[in-house]
Amino acid sequence: MPADTISLGDVTITRVVEWSGPIRTARFIIPDSDEETWRDNRKWLAPDFWTPADDAYHCHIQTWVLRSEGRTILVDTGVGNDRERPQIPQFAGLSTGYLARLREAGVAPEDVDVVVNTHIHYDHVGWNTQLRDAEWVPTFPNATYLIPHADNRYFDPDNPSRSRAPRDDHERLRWKGSALVFNDSIAPIHRTGQALLWEDAHRIDGNLLLEAAPGHTPGSSVLTLRSGTDRAVFVGDMLHSPVQVLEPGWNSCFCDDLRLAARTRRAYLSRAAETRELVIPAHWPGHGAAEVRENGDGFDITAWAAFPRG
Repeated sequence: MPADTISLGDVTITRVVEWSGPIRTARFIIPDSDEETWRDNRKWLAPDFWTPADDAYHCHIQTWVLRSEGRTILVDTGVGNDRERPQIPQFAGLSTGYLARLREAGVAPEDVDVVVNTHIHYDHVGWNTQLRDAEWVPTFPNATYLIPHADNRYFDPDNPSRSRAPRDDHERLRWKGSALVFNDSIAPIHRTGQALLWEDAHRIDGNLLLEAAPGHTPGSSVLTLRSGTDRAVFVGDMLHSPVQVLEPGWNSCFCDDLRLAARTRRAYLSRAAETRELVIPAHWPGHGAAEVRENGDGFDITAWAAFPRG
């Protein structure tokens, strides 16, 4: 079993990291947060999630590989290589060993049965495809790609509702970037007939259920795991940083509907605390996931997952 693997009931979960490092500052990524909270919690936020000296936010871009009921399931597929990403030049033209790391985890592209995109942002759908002979083609030829219908509609550049003129240069760049993401990472999956659009909820198997969790994007979703007495929830970008566990009203700078994102975050943290679900965000370094409990208006982290610190 790979080192970055844990078992929950009959399901194994393996962590495969595409990229790791600092991005911007902590309070750029979580603009609602205050310096005092970061400083008061520096003993456990630093160095895995934050560097106090320069206020740098640290993250992983990673895929969770699940093996459940004889199938191999990927949760989110990172940035991908060879991309044009004007909205975030740090991730333009990447060339990583992601596929080699998947193979080290025992997963060849043809082995993948299901790909879950928790939402359509550039760092969650990139390895849906790869560039081959100047054409974007599915990386996982035998997989069904589960894509939230609400996000597919929202980010599709051919959707007439997106045809209004951007209001400023920032929005123009964001819209151009999202169109590029859709065209190189989502549209090719539709062309091969491998996309399955879903709404509200979608059961993958007896252990795994996708549920709509809008706010971060219109179609943001979570993947709930129930196997035996074990519980987990893969929350995507609902939590960019553990400080949002302490203060669930704090959104990231990437959240689309701020009020809805905060309500959704609080609701799923409450459920996780009540049912002792392991909360598994998309981007946490360190041990990557945690159990939580309620503490007044917020929550505390009570235990980290058994993944090695990374």
